[in-house]
Amino acid sequence: GHWRSKRVKGQQSTQRERRIGRHPGRRVFPQVIACPMTVRRSRLLALVAGLLIALSMPPWGLWPGALLGSALFISLSAQRRREHFVLGLIFGIAWFGPTTAWMYFLTAPGYAIAVVFFAALHACAAAIARHSKIVKIGAHSLVEMIRLVAPFGGIPLATLGISQANGPLLPIARLGGVPLLTLVVFTIGALIAELGTAWNTSIRPSRSWMAGATTVVALLVIAIASPSGSDLEPIKVASIQGGGRQGTSALEVPSIDVTYAHLAASQLVRDSDEVDMVLWPENAIDVNRQAFGDSSVADLVRAEASRLEVPFVVGVTEDAEFVYDVKPGNFVNAQYVVMPDGAIGDRYVKVIKVPFGEYIPFRSLLESVGAPVGLIPKDAISGRGPAVVDVPNVGTLGVVISWEVFFGSRARNAVRSGGEIIVNPTNGASYTWTIVQSQQVASSKLRAVETGRWVLQVAPTGYSATVDPSGNVLERSEISEQRVLFATPTRRTGSTFYTWLGDLPFAVIAMVITCLPLAWSRRSPSPGHRSQVKPSSLS
Repeated sequence: GHWRSKRVKGQQSTQRERRIGRHPGRRVFPQVIACPMTVRRSRLLALVAGLLIALSMPPWGLWPGALLGSALFISLSAQRRREHFVLGLIFGIAWFGPTTAWMYFLTAPGYAIAVVFFAALHACAAAIARHSKIVKIGAHSLVEMIRLVAPFGGIPLATLGISQANGPLLPIARLGGVPLLTLVVFTIGALIAELGTAWNTSIRPSRSWMAGATTVVALLVIAIASPSGSDLEPIKVASIQGGGRQGTSALEVPSIDVTYAHLAASQLVRDSDEVDMVLWPENAIDVNRQAFGDSSVADLVRAEASRLEVPFVVGVTEDAEFVYDVKPGNFVNAQYVVMPDGAIGDRYVKVIKVPFGEYIPFRSLLESVGAPVGLIPKDAISGRGPAVVDVPNVGTLGVVISWEVFFGSRARNAVRSGGEIIVNPTNGASYTWTIVQSQQVASSKLRAVETGRWVLQVAPTGYSATVDPSGNVLERSEISEQRVLFATPTRRTGSTFYTWLGDLPFAVIAMVITCLPLAWSRRSPSPGHRSQVKPSSLS
């Protein structure tokens, strides 16, 4: 019996060698994915996987990196739950370290805390999922969806949705926004990982693999053919970028200089340009101790609106007590409509504030331990209305100010409130390099596809951009230049599947595919029977 067992094993080994000999190319890529690994090698590959995802993000924009990085990470395994946690932590640090590096110049401790926190979320997901590819898809997707809403209302930086803004999967955002794109990217990663294993072992992909691949293709086809709204009438807009140095704070550049730069750039717009509206960026005007409408700066804007005989939509920072019934000491970040006759029209106040940028969470606690909270002396007050402003003789604009463009829910609110074109007045002057600015353009592309609307992004120092409803960037400024972007977007109506559904259904899907397999595994068969059960391809 012992001799027969050795002979059978020898025959199996010989047959396997013959199969590999007939297909020598099969061992190249799959060996990286499917071979047994030491702890050191697994950790190195987790690092590589995270860096591949980082490279898929703007400004680098190598979108296939997200697919390959997720495939490589999903293929990794370990014996102990603690090692899965470590692999997830390394993967997350490599992902978020480069893609949030701009934070270092604002607050080095905050940068380190943010990177470790994001990485720890994926480490927890890895420890929960362990060996199941399906659970890995669900758990890591769920982590990314949590980042859309928490902490501090959400920190959706360097998401997998942003990584696909320049890739062929972008139309899927029309169905389910960033949550569905995230599920699809991790699913494709699992499919690639399983395909590598099948190729290495000369086994055909299983039915579950075929079902997963078919689902991804079907989603893409449905997304391309799905409704995206319909056209109304075009308008001509002049978006004003005043220009100036990048990487500067509000304390370094007097606010009136920013205002004068935008007034000077607005002078480049002539009557003969026949624009319908002029759009200024966020924070182009700063008013203290009085209402914007009563300020001398408002009179300067009125003069320009009168000269061109068109409304101006301008970004204003204003003391909160002149807008809401609140105690003095805080401010609002708003977008005002100034009419050619001098009247102050509609107003939108920013709802989602930047944590540690526009307000300090736990201010009293941090101040007690010596944190430099004085850098943000006042806290912003959130707006309370829908994300739109009505501009007479122009239409209804959906407004997402700066940080809000990273949140699909705000653009969805704008469209469901009647927004026909989305404007994104922003201010990236404080950020070193172009990581934030390029990710913001990618986010504008996502919002355009999700809502079926044109998106006009305008910033004091760049990037300003014009994005059509298919996510194409038709024009984009350069950093620091003074520039007027003339665009002729079309007012649009109607909804997409995403504006109907929102994020919640896809969060539920992620939760289900995370929890159900884990619950099922607790009903696993006895050890003697378990060896006879053939696992699913993606289990």
